[in-house]
Amino acid sequence: MQTKKYTMTVFGCQMNERDAETIRGFLDELGYEEIDDVTVADLVIMNTCAVREKAEAKVFGRIGRLGPLKKKRPEMMIAICGCMVQQEAVATQIKKTYPFVDLLFGTHNLAAFPELLQKAAQSKEPVLDLWSEAGEVVEGLPVTRTDGVKAWVNITYGCNNFCSYCIVPYVRGRERSRKPADILREASELAQRGYIEVTLLGQNVNSYGKDLEETVDFADLLARVDQETGVKRIRFMTSHPRDLTEKLAFTMAKGKNICEHLHLPVQAGSNRILNSMNRGYTREHYVDLVEMLRRYLPHCALTTDIIVGFPGETEDDFADTLALVDSVSYDAAFTFLYSQRSGTPAAKMPNQVVGEIKKERFQRLHTLQNKHSLRHNKALVGQTLEVLVEGPSKTDATVLTGRTRGSKTVNFTGENIATGTLVMVEITEARTWSLLGRTNLEKTNTDDEAI
Repeated sequence: MQTKKYTMTVFGCQMNERDAETIRGFLDELGYEEIDDVTVADLVIMNTCAVREKAEAKVFGRIGRLGPLKKKRPEMMIAICGCMVQQEAVATQIKKTYPFVDLLFGTHNLAAFPELLQKAAQSKEPVLDLWSEAGEVVEGLPVTRTDGVKAWVNITYGCNNFCSYCIVPYVRGRERSRKPADILREASELAQRGYIEVTLLGQNVNSYGKDLEETVDFADLLARVDQETGVKRIRFMTSHPRDLTEKLAFTMAKGKNICEHLHLPVQAGSNRILNSMNRGYTREHYVDLVEMLRRYLPHCALTTDIIVGFPGETEDDFADTLALVDSVSYDAAFTFLYSQRSGTPAAKMPNQVVGEIKKERFQRLHTLQNKHSLRHNKALVGQTLEVLVEGPSKTDATVLTGRTRGSKTVNFTGENIATGTLVMVEITEARTWSLLGRTNLEKTNTDDEAI
């Protein structure tokens, strides 16, 4: 019997990537093999994102291009899932516009994927299956991870914050926490299988445990992962400033395997805009949090997210954002042009900022942040840092690439160093978004030759 083949395209965040690992796990159990060539696939899957309009446009474009292939090979199945599909209006639009799509399902019923796939295979009509509520967390789903060194581990699903620009609470549901025992078991198994780095995932990890009967918060969980699992590197994302505690900073400082990096999205530097975004904190409170973090973790790399051109943003509001970025001095910032998302309060707000102004402000922010990123990287030149080797560089196969505990990308030379190895690398040069270095062994060999 010939093995069935599938291709999968994943759009969006780490949550979607982690969902894709579960889909791969199911398909492995069903005897499928993953390939890259869509023209010979028996099953084509798209795991979609609804956070920005650009991601949705890409999905619609790709679905459209599948039409002629489906006409040529009607036995091929097409499945669209994820956050876009969880929006009923969008799912209905896909079904109507692209009737050749066989299966549409959302984020809440991922555990039912095998049954839905079988149903779609037997149906003469497209199958659209959406759950309005997420339900309880389902444990024990299969997982096929494509990375043998780093792994994601969900600790929460959904979000309760309802930022006015964000679609996530509507497509991912309300917040549900996994039980500590299940998280610790998964992390321990990963360590036993040789995974070096685990990232604890949640839309807001800082609110972990609020819905559990057990009295536990994120700092408690992080300490237990550090002490009980054997994972050598622990990361987490994302942290909402509203729920960041001094206890978490203390736990990070005290921990042995917790990486010195915190991603703390600020989104804007103007109190007026932060209030309009429904972020739940002020600029002053955010700055106090940064100062507290740096007291406990003076060498912690700090990164953030910033939205440019939120509805009603004036030049004065944007100046507040620039001033905040200048004073906080982030190691890196992920910056985005505001994108209207149907179904969110911000989409209906007056005074939408025109594209030209958003782009011009974005460029100014980008230039300022690059200055700070380069300054932080230059401060590391001459230091020797622990780097997790991720493999050959994508641009130069003779060079290895990896990340520091502070999540800095390092490209370095070295021989006979395997992917997944933790090596000490001397930083020799700084660039805006990366570092260059050499292994200690290489330096020793060079010095010996000089003698």
